[in-house]
Amino acid sequence: MNALETAAGIRARKVSARAVTEAALDRVTRHNSRINAFTAVLTERALAEADALDARLAAGEPPGPLAGVPFAAKNLFDLAGIPTTAGSRIRRTAAPATRDAFLVRQLSRAGAICLGALNMDEFAYGFTTENSHDGPARNPHDLSRIAGGSSGGSGAAVAAGLVPLSLGTDTNGSIRVPASLNGIFGLKPTYGRLSRHGAFPFVHALDHVGPFARSVADLAAAYDALQGLDPEDPAQSPAMPEAVMPGLGSGIAGLRVARLGGWFGRQQSAAVQSAVAAVAAGLGADTTVEWPMAEAARAAAFLITSSEGAALHLPTLRSRLEDYEPLIQDRLLAGALLPAAWVNHAQRVRAVARDTMRKLLADWDVLVAPATPVAATPIGQEMLELDGVQVPLRPSMGLFTQPISCLGLPVVTVPVPRADGVLPVGVQLIGKPWTEARLFRTAAALEASGICAAPVAAGFG
Repeated sequence: MNALETAAGIRARKVSARAVTEAALDRVTRHNSRINAFTAVLTERALAEADALDARLAAGEPPGPLAGVPFAAKNLFDLAGIPTTAGSRIRRTAAPATRDAFLVRQLSRAGAICLGALNMDEFAYGFTTENSHDGPARNPHDLSRIAGGSSGGSGAAVAAGLVPLSLGTDTNGSIRVPASLNGIFGLKPTYGRLSRHGAFPFVHALDHVGPFARSVADLAAAYDALQGLDPEDPAQSPAMPEAVMPGLGSGIAGLRVARLGGWFGRQQSAAVQSAVAAVAAGLGADTTVEWPMAEAARAAAFLITSSEGAALHLPTLRSRLEDYEPLIQDRLLAGALLPAAWVNHAQRVRAVARDTMRKLLADWDVLVAPATPVAATPIGQEMLELDGVQVPLRPSMGLFTQPISCLGLPVVTVPVPRADGVLPVGVQLIGKPWTEARLFRTAAALEASGICAAPVAAGFG
C-alpha cells in the first residue's frame, strides 16, 4: 500500500477515504494477531476522520497532501481519548490523553487517518520489542523473529502493509534498528528538527522522533507533513527546512560519499557486510574513513541514557518497582546509582565526539554505515556471536546506531533485500545536521537503481 498513490486516488475521487480506511482496518483485523503490532485500534475515530475528509472533498475543500492515508503511532505518542501507556503496565490506568501529540496532529492536518497505537519496548528502553505486558512484536518476514525496537510495532506494521506510514522514536537506534530488521525506510532527523511534544520521554538529551515508510517518496512526504514550529518543545530548532519532495529526483552528482570503517567495519554478519558494500558501491563511495571516537561515544550514550532515564522514573521506581518490565528493572536501578562524575565525564566525551565528527563531515556529505550487526534474530535469543565473541544480544543491536544518536545527526536507514529473499538488513546514510533533503536524494538514487527496496512480506495481502 503506497501512501502517495492512495492520497492521489482519494483526491481524484477514484476511491473514498472511508473505503480506504475500512480496507486498512480489515487488514489489521486479519493480520495483527500474527505480528502483534497494534496495541490499540481506534476504529470509530478512524472512520469518523475518513467521513469528515470525504465531506470536505465533496464540498470542494482541499483534503491535504496525505488525504486519507492510514497511519499509526508508537504507543508513547498521545492519542486523544486513550491512555499513553508507553508499553508499560504502570501507565495502563493513566488518564486518557486530552489531545494528540504534535506529530499526530501534523499528519492529521495533512489529511492522514490515524488507526491506533503500536507495540514497543517498555518506556522505549530496548532494541527488540519483546514486551512482557503486550507480548513481542513479530517480524513479518519471519514470525519467529524480532521486529527490533524500541519502535518494533511501528516497523512491523509498515513492513506487513497494515499501514503505509507510522511514527516512531529514536533515542539510541529505535527507528533505525526496526527499519533495518523489517526491511523498510526510516528517518531519524536532526536532533530538534521535529517536535517531540506529546511523546512520552525517555532521554531528553537524545530523544528523536520520525517516520517509517516502504518507499523514499512516502517517507519524504511524511517528513514534509511533520514539520512545523512547536513552542511546546524547547529543544526544537527555529530553523525550518524546505520541503524535500520536489528535490528527490535531482540526483546525487557531486556528493562526497564515504564508507565508515573501523568500529563500523567489524562485529557484523556477512550479510550486513554485503549490504553495506552494495550501498557504498552504488553511491561511488570508494573511500573508507574512520571515526576513532565511535566506541567512546557509544559508552557515553550508555551512561547518559542510564542516568537520565532512571532520573525520570525514580519516583515510580521507589513505589512500583515490580510493575516494571523485568528486562529494564536492573538497568533503571543501576542508572539511579551512577556517580554524577561519570555522567559529567560522559557529557564531555560526547562533546569531543561531536567535534571530531564535525571535522570528518567537513570533507564528506554522506557517510555509509551498517544499521544493525545482523538480520532479525529469533524471539527469546539472549546472546549473539560477533567476531567469534559471545555478546548480549539486546544492547548489541545498537552497536552502530548508538554512537550516531549521541551526536544528534540525521540518518535515513535504507533496506537492502537479501539475495536469498528471506531477511533484509538496513544501511545508515548519515549526514551533517539539517541535511535531511540531501539524505533523501541519496536514498532515492539507491531506490531508483534497485539496490535498496522494501521487500514484500509474504502472507500479508
